Amino acid sequence: MRQLEQGVAWPSPGTKFWEAPARSSPMPVDVGGGSSSVQPRDSRSLDVVHFTAELAPIAKVGGLGDVVHGLARTCLARGHNVTVIMPFYECLPQDQIEGLGFDMDIEVPKGKSWDGEIQLTTLKTAVYRGVIGGVPVILVRPADWDACNLFRGGRIYGGSYNELESYLYFCRAGLEYLRCSGQQPHILHLHEWQTCAAALLYWEVYSALGLYRPRVVLTIHNLDNTGECRQDEFAFTGIDGEQFATIERALDERTIGHNPERLNLMKGGMVYSNAVTTVSPTYAKEVLSGMQAGWLRSTLMRPEVNSKVRGILNGIDVEEWDPARDELLPANFSAQFPDGKALCKKYLQRGLGLDESPDKPVVAVITRLVPQKGIHLIKAALFRCLDKGAQFVLLGSGHCDGEFKAMAEQQFKDHKDIRLLVMYSESLAHQIYAAADIILVPSMFEPCGLTQMIGMRYGAVPVVRKTGGLADTVRDVDSHAPGEANGYTFDGTDEGSLHGALDRALTHFKEQRASWTELSATNMNTELSWSRSSADYVALYNSIAMP
Repeated sequence: MRQLEQGVAWPSPGTKFWEAPARSSPMPVDVGGGSSSVQPRDSRSLDVVHFTAELAPIAKVGGLGDVVHGLARTCLARGHNVTVIMPFYECLPQDQIEGLGFDMDIEVPKGKSWDGEIQLTTLKTAVYRGVIGGVPVILVRPADWDACNLFRGGRIYGGSYNELESYLYFCRAGLEYLRCSGQQPHILHLHEWQTCAAALLYWEVYSALGLYRPRVVLTIHNLDNTGECRQDEFAFTGIDGEQFATIERALDERTIGHNPERLNLMKGGMVYSNAVTTVSPTYAKEVLSGMQAGWLRSTLMRPEVNSKVRGILNGIDVEEWDPARDELLPANFSAQFPDGKALCKKYLQRGLGLDESPDKPVVAVITRLVPQKGIHLIKAALFRCLDKGAQFVLLGSGHCDGEFKAMAEQQFKDHKDIRLLVMYSESLAHQIYAAADIILVPSMFEPCGLTQMIGMRYGAVPVVRKTGGLADTVRDVDSHAPGEANGYTFDGTDEGSLHGALDRALTHFKEQRASWTELSATNMNTELSWSRSSADYVALYNSIAMP
């Protein structure tokens, strides 16, 4: 440990230590481990184009950006030609886009409804090329931003623009670019409601305009947001939405008999896509069973839709999230050389002004503070940790963060075992993952979840509610053999269920430290990369692609 401490820039409590280098000199030892980016080369090279609203690392709001980036980069490494088409948001840091340059101008059909009539026009659109995080990108935006308010403002979402209009325009612009540039990709891979209109437009418009080869994959990252629009609003794409206003196509059944009836973009995307994926097998089962489908259950029960839905588990970027090479940490570590994790824990405790005890387990929650994430269970875990002599660290924000802000500023302002950081910092997230003994994810539903996988990558033991991707990635210690088990799970949504799983984990940490260390090492060695998931996607692409 003393050797590892050489060069550590120990933080002062109360400072934003995560914004400064954690080391003043390189690590004095090589901890081994590390990740190889070498992927097997597939025998058939496919041309794949992703449509997405987010792409890590510079256009990232949630897990969507990470997933698109991880899948695209891994498929590139497998020998496929992959491009990501996304909006050129005004807020994008252009200095972080490698080789950014103008490609072409195109005239994109656009329209609006006026007094019951669809008025059609075209919008001159500028197309740019570049590379983001090793992934080739096409960025589209209006050539004259001052003439229209699309993708403007300082944030990706919630900016000063009409999101529905902007994303409908984006879907048309992306397809128009493919047509004008003469491309014939094998696969159009769409992500979330923001890109679903591209499936409708492709089959009803562009497949008859010479763009014949693509087949469409839609990935549902979260059915909580499905994209509603009026028929007249669909005219932002340049065509009337009336043709889609049937139960068989995209009519939102909840609005039947209303004035006006509405379309649902996610429904239309599922109907018009050749294949539909969710981001974990269990979430697919929950969706198909109706448990997480909501009003879309009737659509998903249709044989022609049901038969094309499958779940493919997300991976994580094991190069970005690599404790053996992570430059944001005060010390690196691996399953073979784990001592650096204890130093990372001490570093975080000091920086946050917590009691620097190695015998107090650090329970970490890194999350958006929204109802989906189990707000009442996060609070219950905080007070349970207080009762059980554990430390609790929260990093996150969201529209349910008011109570946590109040507790942070009043009840737990200078507490030696509780720290509530109602904010988000990527560098601080890295340091919390590295310090955590337990990573808590008590979600009400979780399509996949990356937090538990990143936590395991950094040697933490997950405590999760058994739903969606959490059920696919965490195997309970008390019901699985050593080497297979990697955490603790619970089924209920009540505090008692949470307490049961959390108490078992805390007892394990305190009473069986050698066994806990083995469990931590097992988690660090777990295969969590995009390698297997990308192989599943490539197999899916091949199953629907034209020659």
